[in-house]
Amino acid sequence: MKRNRFIIGVAAILILIFGSLLFVFQVRQSQVAVVTTFGKITGAPVTEPGARFRWPWPIQNVYKLDQRIQNFEGKFEEAQLADQNILMMMVYVGWRIEDPGLFYNGFPSGNVSDAEKHLADVVQTAKNEVIGQASLSDLISADEKKMKFTQIESNILVRVQERVKSQKYGIEIKFLQIKKLGLPESVTKTVFERMASERQVVIVKIQSDGAADASRTRADADSKAAQILNAADAESLKIRGDGEAKAASYLKEFRKNPELAVFNMKLTALEQMLKEKTTLILDQSTPPLDLLIKGQSVSTNLESVKK
Repeated sequence: MKRNRFIIGVAAILILIFGSLLFVFQVRQSQVAVVTTFGKITGAPVTEPGARFRWPWPIQNVYKLDQRIQNFEGKFEEAQLADQNILMMMVYVGWRIEDPGLFYNGFPSGNVSDAEKHLADVVQTAKNEVIGQASLSDLISADEKKMKFTQIESNILVRVQERVKSQKYGIEIKFLQIKKLGLPESVTKTVFERMASERQVVIVKIQSDGAADASRTRADADSKAAQILNAADAESLKIRGDGEAKAASYLKEFRKNPELAVFNMKLTALEQMLKEKTTLILDQSTPPLDLLIKGQSVSTNLESVKK
């Protein structure tokens, strides 16, 4: 008897478990559920987390969709630029399910991979259209000012968003960025040579600007040096003129008494010679040593001095 009660109890529990699996479904915080009755959507999507009642299959089916942002990467493939160059490019996209009802109508399986396959085609088309209007220097250049990397990303994103919205798949594109760029081996050498040429142009410009600055600096220095030399020449001419004027005034005085002037000059010369501690052997008749000779010449000069 007890055994029968135990078996009945276990059976009841199993019936409750299987019944809950058939008649109840659970929605998580990050999910949204779409309920279909005989293949058609019933009511609004379930966005609040918790347990909900349902009719068992095949009457009703529940499709749980992830509301979080999904990321996927495109293929690393070639794209032709406006200047006929070939560039390898890969982009990655962030998207989410904005309208669960439209998403289910577009992808009845509710499978995210099916949606990403469709998005990959949309992204590839938009990417090729935008890249086809750009040149290689817009993406790869030694001069950052010439690059339009951010603008190209923005243009691709806008085109993808417009097309996805017009297709009404209930998908929202949150972001799009270029993840990888590459060059085919056939054009790598040409690109490097072009980059080196652009860098050489920058070097030549810097050198030219430096030479121009050096030339201006030298010209300023030469101008200032010329001004200083001119000022020095003018000052020396003034001093020379003053000296010649004074010499002229002294010459007038010397002309009044030439012998006195000669005598004074000899005394001055003799004084300068005697200041030096040097032994000189000279003829005593050599001026101004002739002043030291006793005799008529000295007395004569003294008498002239007294006069």
